[in-house]
Amino acid sequence: MISYIIRRLLLVIPTLFAVMLVNFLIVQVVPGGPIERILAQLDDSAVSATARVSGEGGEIAVGGLSGGSGGKIYRGAQGLPPEFIEQLERQFGFDKPLHERFLLMMRNFAVFDFGKSYYRDRSVTELVLDKMPVSISLGLWTTLLVYLISIPLGISKAVRDGSRFDVATSTVVVIGNAVPSFLFAILLIVVFAGGQYLDWFPLRGLHSDGWKELGWFDQVKDYFWHIALPVFALVIGGFASLTILTKNSFLDEIGKQYVVTARAKGLSENRMLYGHVFRNAMLIVIAGFPSAFIRILFTGALLIEVIFSLDGLGLLGFEAAINRDYPVMFATLYFFTLLGLLMGLVADLTYALVDPRIDFEARES
Repeated sequence: MISYIIRRLLLVIPTLFAVMLVNFLIVQVVPGGPIERILAQLDDSAVSATARVSGEGGEIAVGGLSGGSGGKIYRGAQGLPPEFIEQLERQFGFDKPLHERFLLMMRNFAVFDFGKSYYRDRSVTELVLDKMPVSISLGLWTTLLVYLISIPLGISKAVRDGSRFDVATSTVVVIGNAVPSFLFAILLIVVFAGGQYLDWFPLRGLHSDGWKELGWFDQVKDYFWHIALPVFALVIGGFASLTILTKNSFLDEIGKQYVVTARAKGLSENRMLYGHVFRNAMLIVIAGFPSAFIRILFTGALLIEVIFSLDGLGLLGFEAAINRDYPVMFATLYFFTLLGLLMGLVADLTYALVDPRIDFEARES
């Protein structure tokens, strides 16, 4: 197992490098980088100035659609001094060749030096650590509740397959699987957060104003009061697939020969179900916990964070992409990719922990 872990960790390096390289190259050909955004803002200011001067009978030159320095063409750079463009390029690091910029970025990222945000005047590490509690809160509580609901429900559906209970709960599962989480979030706001009916829960933030002055019990109560609706929306949208997976896993195991033999020997249903079937059926469910947590933490909560005004990692990455904040974009991509690759290894180790019969080294050989 040790050699398998070492090989997987070594494989992380080229995989991470390839992911970063592909995304770096894609970003280079996408228009609207940070320099273009600054020039566009200057161009808008010049247009406003032109309108004011023209109204007074004057005339002023406005930056056009092309121009630049050093062979580069930037929209809105016409009429601007080449020295100004060069200064912007040095400021953002675009004065270096493409390959030097990428290698410098990867060298800094290797020691977790993510630089500073272009627009927030803060280091990327500070931004990520500042947003992390919100995303961890959503991801942790959602994942735990999804597993606590889906596993018992899936087992009950498998044991009562075809019954009224199975049919009734299948309707709920189908609805949860078909309707996105953000639509449930909007419905919850309309019904419970002062939309049109009840005003039981707050609409924004992770805690109330003056939260630090409250006692610890009131702080905990206020925290769960604020996070109840966002977590509930994510749970409704995420429990369906795990419930179906649990049910199908148990049905598959219940139909196997060793279960028939155990029943023929007079083994009780509970002992057969939880003593033999459970370990085999739950293998894929339990082993998927790390990846499920990462998926909810970094991808599933973006729209929920926007809807409930929760300033987390999903919203940070979205705003960085919109504003072309490259240090935040690439740093979060690097961090999330690295974490995802490591969680894949953790999932494999969880497989081996749940079922000692699994031997990855023997499989590879």
